[in-house]
Amino acid sequence: MPKRYARRHAGILAALTALFAGVTFLNPPAASAALPTPVSAATARSYLSQLTVAAEERTGYSRDLFPHWITISGTCNTRETVLKRDGSNVVTDSSCAATSGSWYSPYDGATWTAASDLDIDHVVPLAEAWDSGASKWTTAQRQAFANDLTRPQLIAVTDNVNQSKGDQDPATWVPPRSAYVCTYVRAWVQVKYYYDLSVDSAEKSALQNYLSAC
Repeated sequence: MPKRYARRHAGILAALTALFAGVTFLNPPAASAALPTPVSAATARSYLSQLTVAAEERTGYSRDLFPHWITISGTCNTRETVLKRDGSNVVTDSSCAATSGSWYSPYDGATWTAASDLDIDHVVPLAEAWDSGASKWTTAQRQAFANDLTRPQLIAVTDNVNQSKGDQDPATWVPPRSAYVCTYVRAWVQVKYYYDLSVDSAEKSALQNYLSAC
């Protein structure tokens, strides 16, 4: 069990109670919420210096090992909760499915009016977490990670942009909207630090370069 995870994360489960059609590009709506604000660049650089550097190994991974989109409140699961948090004027039906609203995707600057055009991105992908330490966790710990609404780990973004990211780390992928890269890498480091996940050498080098420009 990761030491930092054990120290800080006890009790998290209890706390968890037309492609491009009609798309516009504009500044994020002022009333829109977003993922929790990441730590500062200076703090992220400090956190990064403390992360273990290790080669990654993809053995035995399955997305099903990270139970995700669990019920958070009432009929709302994690995906639906993030859609309500990140959208403006979101209307939901009795099952908590979003029937209307507006969502700004900070990864690419697109605004959508259909929830079906959005994915909920795990900033640190589940496969990446597996490769860098989560393979040693219990299923309960992986579930907590996959549904973490407290750290800057879950965000509603354009579906095909999220799909282009896949399970890549910042050595090979950052958001195409350059204005969001600093926020993204700060969030990445914060999540890895909180869960005591390792970084590989190329990943660390890329993160150092991006953070130096923040």
